[in-house]
Amino acid sequence: MKPLSKKQRLYLKKLSHHLKPVIIVGHSGLGENVVNEIEIALERHELIKIKIMADKDDRREMTDSLCNQTKSELINQIGQMSIVFRVSSEKPQIALPSD
Repeated sequence: MKPLSKKQRLYLKKLSHHLKPVIIVGHSGLGENVVNEIEIALERHELIKIKIMADKDDRREMTDSLCNQTKSELINQIGQMSIVFRVSSEKPQIALPSD
């Protein structure tokens, strides 16, 4: 997947505003089961919010690790909320604006 343009990121950020967190990651971190659930949610919804309940320094590290493991792209991170996007391999739902 090629990197998203600024226009596409802004579009996805706008779409994500009304979303509620699909996954909540506790202090125990990103276990295999949590990553699997995120994979399922990304395949189904493409754009998801994840609430990461950890220290400020650990949140960014967990988010980066999560994006690497799921081959998704971080759209935005504010406080405990991370917005992540990945095009569904089965049937894409979100039509991104052209560059």
